[in-house]
Amino acid sequence: MLNTRKLGREGLAVSEIGLGCMGMSYAYGTPDDTESIATIHRAIELGCTFLDTAEVYGPFANEELLGRALKGRRHEVTIATKFGFRFDNGVRGLDSRPEHIKEVIDASLKRLQTDHIDLLYQHRVDPAVPIEDVAGAVKDAITAGKVRYFGLSEAGVDTIRRAHAVQPVSALQSEYSLFERGIEDKVLPALRELGIGFVPYSPLGRGFLTGTAKRAEELPADDWRAANDPRIQGSNFDTNVKLADFVKALANERSVTPGQIALAWLLAQGDDLVPIPGTKRRKYLEENLGAASIRLTQAELDRIRAFLDEHETAGTRYLPAMLSHLER
Repeated sequence: MLNTRKLGREGLAVSEIGLGCMGMSYAYGTPDDTESIATIHRAIELGCTFLDTAEVYGPFANEELLGRALKGRRHEVTIATKFGFRFDNGVRGLDSRPEHIKEVIDASLKRLQTDHIDLLYQHRVDPAVPIEDVAGAVKDAITAGKVRYFGLSEAGVDTIRRAHAVQPVSALQSEYSLFERGIEDKVLPALRELGIGFVPYSPLGRGFLTGTAKRAEELPADDWRAANDPRIQGSNFDTNVKLADFVKALANERSVTPGQIALAWLLAQGDDLVPIPGTKRRKYLEENLGAASIRLTQAELDRIRAFLDEHETAGTRYLPAMLSHLER
């Protein structure tokens, strides 16, 4: 069974590794609801009870999947979901207007078949809506009992501070891994100053760090990464695969998997971090959770950091249109 970690100062305690559910319904090939539900149930059995979803995953299908999977078991888990987009036959832009947030909360509650959301994130910062208004809308939902804790995703330091002044932020979710470390310079220190927890998504570099790194053209056409991840395209792949090979070599020395090394490294970055590796298969879930029992030595951590300092990741983590929605 996993230990728990606290996110923020408001009392949110979650399993030390969570489960990212996005790929069960979106972005990573053909869904398999039967295996996905079995994976969610196995996660609960193993103490992995922090489940991450969002309205945009599908859209809507992932929340609906969790709602079905958690019938009779809602009390055993912590559900995190996200708002922040407008839909019309697909995503049609950002929308964090307070009136829209209220509508999304009610719709998410219905899809999740629950009366409350444990952790509600703004998925992307909406420059058209003051973050104070966003935080105020979530604060109202917390007062009404529909939401318990407030989170942000891919927000910069100024936005975090302004939101936190209106409604305490329990967690920030952003990409962080051996493959992507942009939050280390400014964001992570600010979170620790304010007492806000951190939830790294894509902690395995979208699969790149699992020992199965592939070029974009080698992925199936229905895999989101094939057309949308510049880091695995062209010469960027040639540069970045050196990191995957380094992690694989270290894993071989420890007789563990590369993915476990990547997750163990994240867990060692502080007890205020809770990574959420995603999978839709029980086999990989169990492998990921095994990282909680791996303790990297200081010598190993120093060796990893030295390698990272000498090998900068090549390529941006999203295409230009998506990068515009990220703050740092």
